[in-house]
Amino acid sequence: MIQRLAKIFFTFLFVLAGFSGHAQSLDQAKILYNEGNYGEAKPVFGKLVRQSPNNSSYNQWYGVCCYETGDWENAEKHLLVANKRKVMDSYRYLARLYMDMYRFDRAIEMWEGFIDLQKKKKDDVTESEAKLEQARNLYRMQEKTEDVQVVDSMIISKEAFLNAYSLSGESGSLAYYNEFFDVPQPVSSVVYQNQKGDKIYYARPSEYGAYALYSQNKLLDAWGDEKMLLTDNPADNNYPFVLSDGITMYFSSKGNGSIGGYDLFVTRYNTNTNAYLAPEQMGMPFNSPANDYMMVIDETKGLGWFVSDRNQPEDTVCIYLFIPDPSRRRIENMEEPDVLIRRASLASIKDTWREGADYTDLIKLAHQDLTAKEKKAERDFIFVINDKTAYYTLDEIKSHEAKEFYAEVIALNKQIESLNVRLDGIRNSYSKSNASAREQLKPTILQAENQLYDLMEKAEIREKKARNAENNRIGFTY
Repeated sequence: MIQRLAKIFFTFLFVLAGFSGHAQSLDQAKILYNEGNYGEAKPVFGKLVRQSPNNSSYNQWYGVCCYETGDWENAEKHLLVANKRKVMDSYRYLARLYMDMYRFDRAIEMWEGFIDLQKKKKDDVTESEAKLEQARNLYRMQEKTEDVQVVDSMIISKEAFLNAYSLSGESGSLAYYNEFFDVPQPVSSVVYQNQKGDKIYYARPSEYGAYALYSQNKLLDAWGDEKMLLTDNPADNNYPFVLSDGITMYFSSKGNGSIGGYDLFVTRYNTNTNAYLAPEQMGMPFNSPANDYMMVIDETKGLGWFVSDRNQPEDTVCIYLFIPDPSRRRIENMEEPDVLIRRASLASIKDTWREGADYTDLIKLAHQDLTAKEKKAERDFIFVINDKTAYYTLDEIKSHEAKEFYAEVIALNKQIESLNVRLDGIRNSYSKSNASAREQLKPTILQAENQLYDLMEKAEIREKKARNAENNRIGFTY
């Protein structure tokens, strides 16, 4: 009897010691968790989950540890267990996880659920509603993912990202702001100088604190006449690049409806109002929830670059090399969501390659220095002045007024050419679409056609003005 009682007593002590050790491990794991040491807390919570698979708290803590250590598959599995039991923070972490996974439809569901629980507790939902709106914007953008060919990528130091750019002479040049202006205070921007070397574009902190875009003209041997661009935007605008038409400008902004950090935008200079049009946000895969900036298109090489810090450590960025497509065709296979996710997120640049394509020569061209390229052909255009005279370069035009008018004609003709290519792409999509998609494309086609007619009319008027001004200058009478 005494032996039996002793056995029961020691068994009780053993079980009690086990519970004590369990509690001690849990308490230690929770301390590590609250301090953000998720990697150290993860094994303890993993063991607890295996012992109690249906415990919502254990699954929540373990799921968070998996998420924070990059184990997304297990994070989703265990956070969903906690979510079924309405653990409030599981909604927030699942929303973050689905945002990272580009499953924005599921992220929307989770943010909506989290906000509902916040409202019941009468918590402030301002930040959560902003995240919900971001998820909705990302979802809409993902549906319009462009079918771009990204031919190469390069991981490089964030401080030296310009080393990956090698522009041809016709496309201008890039320099770091501090080096170009030789100033000591750090300014995180780049100066773009056009081909002629008579105009620069850059960003610097404005009097309001945010980065703003500026331009300057060459006045004799010095820069001057600084002008602020896009004055109605209080958010950071940075990293400008202007195409050879002198009108189309790419830049990055944290405003204008950015989906996260810097987003890439394009705008065009309106010669009638002497102001830039409302910026147009680039789509995926150019933009992401991370910082995306420094879009550059070398028309001579037929290549483009942009920078992104998506999936990168804090001190590095990835430079993507792509083939510009003026029509900006969208990915048509919408029935396979995994394909769309991979293309939108640039999970692998090989997913964007055309079957059987060899990009070796293009990649070599991207790194070639074409600044010493042979002089361009003498005939840049044919501008008939009168029955006896025709000009082929701007330098031949004698009237300063006529030269300004015809420079606008050249810029307008480039816009017309670009818009025609885009229209061809849209019309091609229209011919392959179903009735519902065609109805959605009709307004886009009509708007583009009206814009095309307007540009053509402007070009015709300016060419006539240029011809009249030049004939007056050389004394020709009809």
